[in-house]
Amino acid sequence: MSDYLMDEHGLNPGKIYRLFTGSICPRPIAWVSTLDGRGNANLAPFSFFNVVSVAPPVLGFSPLLNGEGRPKDTILNLEAVPECVVHIGGEGLIGALNATSASVAHGEDEFTLAGLEKAVMPGIAVPRVAEAPVAFGCRLREIIRFGDQPLAGNLVLAEVVSIHIDDGIWNGRHVDIAGLHPVGRMAGSDYARTTDRFELERPA
Repeated sequence: MSDYLMDEHGLNPGKIYRLFTGSICPRPIAWVSTLDGRGNANLAPFSFFNVVSVAPPVLGFSPLLNGEGRPKDTILNLEAVPECVVHIGGEGLIGALNATSASVAHGEDEFTLAGLEKAVMPGIAVPRVAEAPVAFGCRLREIIRFGDQPLAGNLVLAEVVSIHIDDGIWNGRHVDIAGLHPVGRMAGSDYARTTDRFELERPA
């Protein structure tokens, strides 16, 4: 058994990252498209992601600064064009999603890199992934920055202004999980399926 006081033991960011990603899982994956100031599209996955509000509808995801303390293209793009599309890719698109996690030059189009088609997202200028079954078109509300050191987070709060969802997985009340095939992020290179589920009734 081990107990740690952060200010006494001085766990380095690399160890904290491995502890967080190894124990806080599975994590949903936000597959986020943005535009830079010149209209170049970017697409990248982030597993520090969840719902933060329903009324108003707000999603939160957190791109970390890289090992040199520099922001990722998603943050730079949101500063230039404060809109994004948050996709839920599902297992059928996991290869393309993984391809868009590659480090490429700023301005390079990950849609093209991953062989994906763009589609119009109502209400915003940023395109969505045409193949993705679920997409939330968002306008930026706020970026909360936690510092400028390597691996510092930038919590993006994005308000949903439009939704795309395939009719085959949504009946107006429930999402067909078997049709969506959602996946979760684990530690390292591992992902998790959601095919082994169980049910518990909430207490009154």
